[in-house]
Order: sequence, then C-alpha cells, then structure tokens
Amino acid sequence: MGYAYGLLAGAIAAEVAGTTAMKYSEGFTRLWPSIGTVVGYLIAFTLLAQTLKTLSVGTAYAIWAGVGTAAVALIGTLFLGESSSPVKIAGIALIVAGVVVLNLGGAH
Repeated sequence: MGYAYGLLAGAIAAEVAGTTAMKYSEGFTRLWPSIGTVVGYLIAFTLLAQTLKTLSVGTAYAIWAGVGTAAVALIGTLFLGESSSPVKIAGIALIVAGVVVLNLGGAH
C-alpha cells in the first residue's frame, strides 16, 4: 500500500510540473514548455494508472486532483505572481480538508 502512495506522489508531482510548464508554453506556442507539459501529463497518467491497481479510484483520484490543485494554486501565488486572498486560501484549505475526510472514510 505504501508503494501505491509513492506512485501517487509521483503522479501528483508530474501533474504539477506539467501544469506549471503549460503556463510557460504560452498556449503551446513555445516548444520546450509544450513538450514539458505533454511529458508531465504522460508520466502523471501512467503513474496514476499504476496506482489504481492498488487504491480505489475514488480515493486515488481525490488525492491526485485535490493535492495537485492545491499545489498549483500555491505555486501560482508564490512563484507566478498570481493574487491571493483569504477566500482563495480558504478554498485551498477546503480542498485539502475534503481529501482528508475522504481518506478518513476508508475503503469498505
């Protein structure tokens, strides 16, 4: 089970890297960031698919999407000059809380 969470962490990192590269691709008009986007998502989906051999799809996808969304939002705020507000921070906290609650529900 720990191995599956390691794969999931890799899938999240690849998705975050791909999304960040997409920002720099300028609508897929710049070659290297565009290639980085495609490679990042290819790795992300490959690792996510491997994760689904062990984890339930609901749990794996909730973690992948929730943590990825929160990470990209934080990267945007901290490194890409995007605005931040208490409402945006609360939204990120709610996403993380939702992922935690889903995991606490366990697999039945």
